[in-house]
Amino acid sequence: MANRRQQTIGQAVRLEGIGVHTGQVATLTIRPASPGSGIVFARVDLPGATRVPARLEYVTATELGTSLGADGVEILTVEHVLAALAALEVDNAILELHGPEVPILDGSFEPYVRALRDAGLESQDADAEVIKVTEVISVEGEPGAVYVALPDDGFRVSATIEFGHAAIGRQHGGFIIDDERFRSDLAPARTFGFRADADSLRARGLARGASLSNTVVLDGGGVMNNGLRYADEFLRHKVGDIVGDLALMGGRFRGHVVAECPSHSGNIALARAIREQHDRCRRVRTIDVVEIMDALPHRYPLLLVDRVVEFEPGKRIVGLKNVTINEPFFRGHFPDHPIMPGVLIIEAMAQVGGLLLMDAVEDTEEKVVYFMALDNVKWRRPVTPGDQILFEVEMVNLRRSVCKMKGKGTVNGILVAEAEMMARIVDR
Repeated sequence: MANRRQQTIGQAVRLEGIGVHTGQVATLTIRPASPGSGIVFARVDLPGATRVPARLEYVTATELGTSLGADGVEILTVEHVLAALAALEVDNAILELHGPEVPILDGSFEPYVRALRDAGLESQDADAEVIKVTEVISVEGEPGAVYVALPDDGFRVSATIEFGHAAIGRQHGGFIIDDERFRSDLAPARTFGFRADADSLRARGLARGASLSNTVVLDGGGVMNNGLRYADEFLRHKVGDIVGDLALMGGRFRGHVVAECPSHSGNIALARAIREQHDRCRRVRTIDVVEIMDALPHRYPLLLVDRVVEFEPGKRIVGLKNVTINEPFFRGHFPDHPIMPGVLIIEAMAQVGGLLLMDAVEDTEEKVVYFMALDNVKWRRPVTPGDQILFEVEMVNLRRSVCKMKGKGTVNGILVAEAEMMARIVDR
């Protein structure tokens, strides 16, 4: 848990089997990937080998498994391999899939954990993104499904399941998620289903690859397989599914999940709520005037940013300027009717944009931002003493040392100015 560097695998590994729902043979090859790549599936059996990132925005279905999709291409039943990758803290990998569904193998997470450990882990020269629960989060999923996520320095899951079958009943347990304990406590736990549901599921195109070799099957007499791997194997598999679904947040999770009757749809709803909190916390990062002066070369009277109140690195920034009667430009610009010069409003907006841009480059002390062009500049209303201008600047694109940004300034929620800006990063 202490390792904060990104990781990939040391060499490619290949697994083959059938899909539990499609019943089709599939091959999955897991390959190393560069830092910052994330986990990405590629349908190599299709023209163009369409890539589908393992991220929440690509979830297409959650019935009896989690599916991803992009550009009309689907990847079914991704949660088992994602759980193994998350438990071993593999941040970057390409998962080349020949077939529509990730192989079910023996129905557990263990074959994937074993394959990844055989491939070895390789540390990379970049920090891993850590997604922490900072405040209590509550989510309700399908009827009866309730989740609470709490702050925790590690990754913990406490779960309760309840089924109206004598072999399951009500089961509860708490688990710490790390490499060793995932392998011993959760990885061997297999997926399960009920014999009574088999015909109806297959008629709907589901469970066509399910069998006693990859699924714990229950009938009226109990477990049809040759025993269980744990007395509470059903609970442990559900917890493993939670780990796999939370991996779609795209970072290493730190928090304590308490789940009552978890399901894939509920897991995804929880993951979205946690990711939203994480992104919101990143956006509300503030930068005070001391940090601003470290990043910008401007000084009085031309330093026109007082504070940054939201900051999403490489994407978006919100800074503010408090306009007072003591501004030096009021002495010569309409002194009897003080109005902030429009060019200085745009200059203040550009300085906020410069802060966003400087964060996107290395060795900021050796760089400076020069603005090259302005387009579609509009002033909507005057800015006068006592106003506080809130500037929101978004990155449009950054190619090499040239950046395009779009900004707007508001006072009390009313638009006062907007502009499109182009800037270049140069050596001082």
